[in-house]
Order: sequence, then structure tokens, then C-alpha cells
Amino acid sequence: MLKKWKIVVLSLIALSVVFVWAGRNGTKADEERVVIYTNGDEEATSAMETSLREAGYEGKYVLQSLGTSELGGKLLAEGAEIEADLVTMSSYFIDSAQNQHSMFMDLSFGTKALESTPAYYTPILANTGSIFVNTEVLKQKGLPMPASIKDLTKPEYKGLVSIPNILDSSTGWLLVQAIISQYGDAEGKRILHDLIANSGPHLESSGSGPINKVQAGEVAAGFGLRYQAVMAKEKGLPIKYVDPIEGNFSYTESIAVVKKEDDAKTSLAMRMAETISTDAREDLLKLYPVALYEGEKVTEKNNPAHPKRFKQPLTVELLKQHQQFFKSAQ
Repeated sequence: MLKKWKIVVLSLIALSVVFVWAGRNGTKADEERVVIYTNGDEEATSAMETSLREAGYEGKYVLQSLGTSELGGKLLAEGAEIEADLVTMSSYFIDSAQNQHSMFMDLSFGTKALESTPAYYTPILANTGSIFVNTEVLKQKGLPMPASIKDLTKPEYKGLVSIPNILDSSTGWLLVQAIISQYGDAEGKRILHDLIANSGPHLESSGSGPINKVQAGEVAAGFGLRYQAVMAKEKGLPIKYVDPIEGNFSYTESIAVVKKEDDAKTSLAMRMAETISTDAREDLLKLYPVALYEGEKVTEKNNPAHPKRFKQPLTVELLKQHQQFFKSAQ
């Protein structure tokens, strides 16, 4: 019996040595991989990973998806101490993090972006806001076709509108920018109050929430990302996108390399950033049809009728102001 126990003990010791060795070896391998943090959705992440795989980087990186608020909080709180070597994120968060921590390196590769950008990032995709409607529900309810965000505050739309909540979704910011730009603070707050009241239980925490509700026929109209409505219509769904007279506002998501002491891994991260910003653009442009670079074209249906830009630069500080504006309108 004693001999058997000795054999068991020795076996356990040997097994533990194997696990320790494997753990150390795995940790070393992980340390050599570029860590990528992204707030991109599933489609964007897939396009980025495809470009990295085709460029021979499979197994050389670890990609982690986080929500915009979560990743933004980490950037602002941790600065260059963040685990990530490479970040794709809403451009306004990258700007604010850089201003606060000076945490990103200037890109070592050239870009041909249509608009001037800081040296430490380049855009990889853009999103544009619009209204969209379910034409069958409009007909069933006898509702007029809206031409503006303000139209959605009319009494006949009560309970039949879905909008994204700016407290949870960056898409909601496109809505608030449009309202403030067109109507100012005082009238804008009244319009936003009535819009929130008409939305009722259809105030969504996700930017995709409104289009899902409109497609399902739960509501007649919504505000969200324009390309989603274009895609839904192309699939044969009874969806129509409407460019509001208040304007189609947009925001970009960009890629940036975090300053690290490991020169070899930082250099690898920089090469991956270049790959994503160039090789992934073909797929990203199909999914998010907004031209960002010289030579890019989008179809007529993907060109919004009223493209506008907010009068102030988009920053986290401005987002907080507009979130407070939203709260005060509820």
C-alpha cells in the first residue's frame, strides 16, 4: 500500500512539473503576441482578422472585443499601462486619451485619408446616422412618412419610435448632435424630451436596437446607422431609409499603436496597424460604406443626402456634455 502511495505522489509531482512548464511556456508565447483591443462589432472584427490572417499574422496576436464605454474607460484610466499594444476605437476617445496620457506613437506608415488626421491614428471605418421606417407598419397605422427627427415627436408616433440611448450607445450621439445643431439647446431639449417620451420602452442601449425593432415591425420608425437600413432594404425587407433634414452626422473609428518599451512587439503592432488600415478596407467599405481614403467610392444609395459635421470637435468631454443634455431632457 505504501509503495502505491509513493507511486501516486511521484506521479502527481511529475504532472505538476509538466503543468508548470507548460504554463510558463504558454505565458512566454502570449507575451510575444500583439494584444489588440477593439470596440468593433462582429463584422468589423471579422474583416480585421481576415486581413491579418492573409498577411501571415495568424497566431501572432490576441484580439479582445470590448464595448465602447468599457474600452474608453480603460484608455482614460490606464494610459500607456493598458495591456493592449494596438487599439481600434472611436476616434474621439483616441484623441482624448492621447491628450490626457500622450500614450500613442506616431504612425510610421503614410496614409491617403481624405480628411486630415493626427499623426498617431488613421481611420478604418465610419458610421452615419439616419431615420428608417417600416413601410408596412406606416401603412397599417396610417402614419405619414417622416422627413425629420422632429416629425417623430408628433403624437401619432407615440409608442411607435425606437432610438438609441446616448448613455449607452455612440449611435445615440449622432441623434443628439443632429438635434442640437438644428434646434439649439432650448428647443432641442423640448424636441428630445418629446422624442424620448414617444419612444417609451423602445429606448435602446444598443445602436442596432432600433433597426431590429423596425425590422420586426414592433415600431414604425427608428433612428440608427444608415448602412443597416440600406442593407435591410436590399434583403427585400419593407424598410426605407430617410435622411433627416437635421442632417446625417457621422463618426469614425480609428487604429492607433500604444507606446511600449518592447520595441520588437511595438514594431510588429505597427505593421499590423498598416495591414488593417489598408488590406481590411475593401471589406470594411462594403460593411460601412463611407469613403475615407483617396480612390474609394460608394454607390449612390450609400451617399447621405444631408451630410453634416458638428461645429465642435468630437471629444469625450463633449460627449459627457451631450449625455447630460440627454438626461436633462428625459
